[in-house]
Amino acid sequence: QVQLVESGGGAVQTGGSLRLSCTASGFTDSRNCMGWFRQAPGKEREGVATLYTGGGSTYYADFVKGRFTISLDNAKNTVYLEMNSLKPEDTATYYCAALDGYFVAVYRGSWCTLRKEYNSWGQGTQVTVSS
Repeated sequence: QVQLVESGGGAVQTGGSLRLSCTASGFTDSRNCMGWFRQAPGKEREGVATLYTGGGSTYYADFVKGRFTISLDNAKNTVYLEMNSLKPEDTATYYCAALDGYFVAVYRGSWCTLRKEYNSWGQGTQVTVSS
């Protein structure tokens, strides 16, 4: 069973930066999809950024392009989300997610988009941006 443990949330002012971390365990294959989603109060969950742990594919929501960067440390089984130029509308609970299984093995990075149904989730970490 895949387990995801997040850390790094907090409160910052507009224009500030935060880095989220997500450490994974329990994968049966080292090549999977991992990423970050967020949910603000009263809103639906939305994809922020995802990547293929086998390398070569990253995906970003339009509203974070140029501000957020997703990266991977394979040796640590850890995915990071570097968030810069934060805005009050970035305030949300951020969730780490993972997707493994047959379709990832077949389609590799092309399967790791923001629209896929991710099947493992972390507990969430709060990010609050004040104006």
